[in-house]
Amino acid sequence: MADGTDGFPSRYEGPRHVATGGMGEIFVARDTTLGRTVAIKRLSERFARDESVRRRFTREGLAAARLSGHPNIVTIFDVGESSGRPFLVMEHLTGGTVAERARAGDVPHDQALAWLRQSADALEEAHRNGIVHRDVKPANLLLDERGDVRVADFGVARILEEDATHMTMAGTVLGTAGYLSPEQARGEPATPASDVYSLGVVAYELLTGGRPFEGGSATEEAARHIHQPVPLASERGVGLPGSVDRVFERVLAKDPGTRYATPGAFVSDLAAALEEAERTQVLPPPVAAAPTAGTRRMTREREPVPEPARRSGRAWLPLLAGIALVAALLGGVVFAATLGNDDGDPGAEQAQSEPREVTVTTVQEGTTVERTVTEETPAPPPPPPPTPTPPPSGGNVSMAEARELTDQAKFAMDAGDYEEAVALAERALTRLGGTGDIYEAYASYNAGNSYAELGNCERALELLDRSEDVQGQRSEIDAARAKCS
Repeated sequence: MADGTDGFPSRYEGPRHVATGGMGEIFVARDTTLGRTVAIKRLSERFARDESVRRRFTREGLAAARLSGHPNIVTIFDVGESSGRPFLVMEHLTGGTVAERARAGDVPHDQALAWLRQSADALEEAHRNGIVHRDVKPANLLLDERGDVRVADFGVARILEEDATHMTMAGTVLGTAGYLSPEQARGEPATPASDVYSLGVVAYELLTGGRPFEGGSATEEAARHIHQPVPLASERGVGLPGSVDRVFERVLAKDPGTRYATPGAFVSDLAAALEEAERTQVLPPPVAAAPTAGTRRMTREREPVPEPARRSGRAWLPLLAGIALVAALLGGVVFAATLGNDDGDPGAEQAQSEPREVTVTTVQEGTTVERTVTEETPAPPPPPPPTPTPPPSGGNVSMAEARELTDQAKFAMDAGDYEEAVALAERALTRLGGTGDIYEAYASYNAGNSYAELGNCERALELLDRSEDVQGQRSEIDAARAKCS
């Protein structure tokens, strides 16, 4: 079929460029053969010159086409090549993406759970067909006109039944840093458990408004997936119950073997935690008003004594004893409330220890007698002195931080950001230098190779020699030295 506008087959009429993705460009066109609007994804020209990338892009279409027909997966209509650039044609969805909806404002829990269930169904279908998505994120969760999810972009998917000649070799990191599983961040092969982890990050973001391991850079965030514990979602200030923390701790576990077995199992457990919290939610008891200064002085207005009491004062003694008991109890309540009123007033504690006047009323032989006495309220013990805050460490780096910095340096070096890699590795070496730890070898290599790329061969060779001293001769070290020869 002859090529039409923009190098597409002539059946695709009026293609209009609408977006540019990580690997290609997106167009919207009219399919004159089928009479419908379609989306066309075409590999970028700079990638089209790389045969391995071309094969990966074409494999995206073939992998996704195997999943077409599932209600929550984007349908692929056509896969082809025109003017030397591969393309694939898919259904055109008009509802935007989950990422766009999340940026527009808070997502209600029921809506988030609906999207997560649909995404989980799609991923489970892919896993049953031997496909790992590897790049699960809100931007790849497209929405149709009804607001239902269609999982898209299997462009970095790995076919599980491929043998050792598969294109994605060990050590190659594919995906988006904010949603990478720890094993992907280390350059290890992805599995269905990696998709479970990434869906957990999406859920965390939808419910809290932020990703769990957000950092200042992509390399820092990727390293946090490897090293840092899962932040408690219940402490993000958005009203989530503590029951969801257990769910996120499991779905975002560093060890793939301890995560949920399937995406659906994770979403079901998350929904149950949220629903259980709503069912058992109890309104807090009303807060009693703090006693005012006027209520601290207990007084009683004089009242006329009834005639029978004047005739026989002893007949009223049991009643007066009961009244005195109630008054004593009330006095205890007021005193307890005063002690509990910790409003930060430095004079409040002192006020509680001041003397107070109490009016005591008694009846003797039918005659009412009042007298005022002064009573001391024992002051509460003084609070312990505040624990002094230790001074800053002065920039000292712990061993755990040094290892994390070393990993960040590796990510930066692999991304070609050699200045960032040098800065991170040198900081790690302030702790690792001279320890003989294997991470000293890694940090020395990362810094040495990056210095070599930047042309600072004197420092590069010094660090590469140290790396070899610790871990022995390696071909990577020899290759880095060759850059300075």
